[in-house]
Amino acid sequence: MHVLITGATSGIGLEAVRRLSEQEHQLTIFCRDASRAAQQLGWLNKSSTVRIVDLADLKAVDTICNQLVSEGQTFDVGVLNAGLQYAGHRKPRFSAQGIELTIAVNHLAHQLIAEKLMDRISRVVITASEVHNPASKGGRVGQPAGLGNLDGLRTGVGTSMVDGITPFNADKAYKDSKLCNLLMGFELSRRKQNHPVVAWSPGLVIPRSSDGFFRESRRANPLGQMVFGFIARDLLRFTERTERAGELLTSLVLESTETSGFRYLSNSLQKPGQHRFGPGDLSQEASDSKKAHELWVLSRALIKRALERC
Repeated sequence: MHVLITGATSGIGLEAVRRLSEQEHQLTIFCRDASRAAQQLGWLNKSSTVRIVDLADLKAVDTICNQLVSEGQTFDVGVLNAGLQYAGHRKPRFSAQGIELTIAVNHLAHQLIAEKLMDRISRVVITASEVHNPASKGGRVGQPAGLGNLDGLRTGVGTSMVDGITPFNADKAYKDSKLCNLLMGFELSRRKQNHPVVAWSPGLVIPRSSDGFFRESRRANPLGQMVFGFIARDLLRFTERTERAGELLTSLVLESTETSGFRYLSNSLQKPGQHRFGPGDLSQEASDSKKAHELWVLSRALIKRALERC
């Protein structure tokens, strides 16, 4: 099996790649930093390769996808797993093309990959999050996800939020990006004539290490994040282990299913220390086919404008 994956040098992605490599699957890994790739992925099997590309630079993403096309590469599964959030920071950060970093990396880079390689990937797995749903446990904390009329995508460069209205909030920006992931998956499946696409939520994963998904938030508020992690992980036992989440992602990559269309699965907390992995609850907005289509079209237009500026 040939698997394309983003976000594989830490956390859930790293755990999944370790398992897939041990089983001698061929991996093509998108990684931002060559030295980190050498440090974290030196044990990859001989059939696997690392492609250095910064998802915060749409031009770099476009270039690497063009290279894969020119090489005639095809993939059994495309895993759109990379994600960042910098909750705790008060000012927005921007990508190489001047787009707010969360939406640029978590959504636009992955839509560009999906569009460029759509006909070369047989099945797609997207790492989303239950926080896209304002009714979920995580979604109720802080400002809820909501894309409004997508005016931020219409404005494009320099806009800090997708709705184009809300003052910048890093936590909401992350929730919005996960909502975009689900809508993108829904529309991708439709555009590929019921192509199999599965989006999934791993649950709250807080590793003890200082790298990985929460590294930016730790820099903004190290004490607060330490206390939050201790309470959620060790006292309340609300979190999922990184190893278990990586195991779930691996199972989605390797599943043999003829189920077509779009599916959403969630690793939902049932009680302290116990999760259930199965069909998840999409928010009303995430189920909106009209918004999914509009998001795709506006995202494509923004990507095109961004690339023309390079």
